[in-house]
Amino acid sequence: MFPRLNMFRIGWTGVKLSRKVTNASAAFAQTQRRYSTDEPDRSLFGLLFDIDGVLVRGRTPIPAAKQCFRDLVDGDGKYKVPVVFVTNAGNSLRQTKAEQLSHLLEVEVSPDQVVLSHSPLRVFTQFHDLCVLVSGQGPVVEVAHNVGFKNVVTIDMLREAFPLQDMVDHHRRPKDIIPPSKGLPPIDAVILFGEPIRWETNLQLIVDVLLTNGRPGNAVTSLHYPHIPVLACNMDLLWMAEAKNPRFGHGMFLVCLESIYKKITGCELKYEALIGKPSVVTYNYAELLIRQQAENLGWTRPVERLYAIGDNPMADIYGANLYNRYLKAMHRSRSQVQAQGGSASQVTGDPACEASDDAKCSGQVMVGGSFEHRLPEGCGSILVCTGVYNRDQQDLPSDPEQTVTEQRIFHGHRDFRFDPSLTQPSFIVHDVRDAVELVFQVEGWPLQ
Repeated sequence: MFPRLNMFRIGWTGVKLSRKVTNASAAFAQTQRRYSTDEPDRSLFGLLFDIDGVLVRGRTPIPAAKQCFRDLVDGDGKYKVPVVFVTNAGNSLRQTKAEQLSHLLEVEVSPDQVVLSHSPLRVFTQFHDLCVLVSGQGPVVEVAHNVGFKNVVTIDMLREAFPLQDMVDHHRRPKDIIPPSKGLPPIDAVILFGEPIRWETNLQLIVDVLLTNGRPGNAVTSLHYPHIPVLACNMDLLWMAEAKNPRFGHGMFLVCLESIYKKITGCELKYEALIGKPSVVTYNYAELLIRQQAENLGWTRPVERLYAIGDNPMADIYGANLYNRYLKAMHRSRSQVQAQGGSASQVTGDPACEASDDAKCSGQVMVGGSFEHRLPEGCGSILVCTGVYNRDQQDLPSDPEQTVTEQRIFHGHRDFRFDPSLTQPSFIVHDVRDAVELVFQVEGWPLQ
């Protein structure tokens, strides 16, 4: 469950990292379980890596990342522990992202190791047969089909069908003869994959769709509320590329959309689901992939702990800690059921709902596997200082009731009621290589 993590929080002053890790390893050794000889006589764990700000800055690998992954694979290129990449990026296919990571890190990364912000949409099967409007950039139609949607309308298709509705850019307005509107099927739901290129066009047309109940060619005669379902992926307000300061993320686009809708209607924009970090459903989906990776490695016992390595306190750290809270709650529930003579399999529920009442309740990920499924005991959060969080600009407050943002302002999404304690990482290290070395030493595994 990570009770020891608070005792061995790694900082930048005081005792050096190596001595802290030694103490942590000693404490862990006292509580380590003993198992059969199917796997080495030590605990089993998995790693969840953020990408932007942890492994790369834009298209440039962070130097420590390559060495880190050389240590994580053996001489045959096989991973020593289950590894899954969990990113809020969503403008590509998993195959494409895996190929990019393989090239940048110089190790083989398979699509089954990649969780993009939209990957958990695969389990939202109730929407797959509906006509959906998708917003984002990159191959959005291919992405939508890849996660299961069959009837897809893009913003560009909407512009083409209703050419008079995108009027901000004078150069794109219809010239001379106004072409007739083209028919499109009524839109049943809106899927927001990520930040688009032309914000004004996307904001205008998405609001048109919401105000007209999915029929943007119609005049608005009355308020349709609640509006048609909206599912949003990636709530990151900011992200780190090559620029010296963080850039606007999809969370900033969502702030704009929410503000515009409320300004026009007086009502709150509602989400059917919020997907991507820090949503619990994303970590639950990542755990499913970790379990599959463990089986591929030949492990016959469940993974006991996860470690999530990230650079964004409001996404990576908040999400990992929220998932850790969920895992603890699930284990308590299972223990109570078993104490009453029931079976652990009787504990059911939506992972987002079980974790916290401030998480959006939607998208249950089914479990499975060759052994009776047991959730990990906990998920530790490790903050690196190579991305959004910079220790030279932002000090972690000593008071856990404060946030870790420089201005003490909550950068998380509107629908996640803020809990400052969830922004507090289990460990703070300089870069991803230090993070991996720390985990292996705490867990008592040789890295090299």
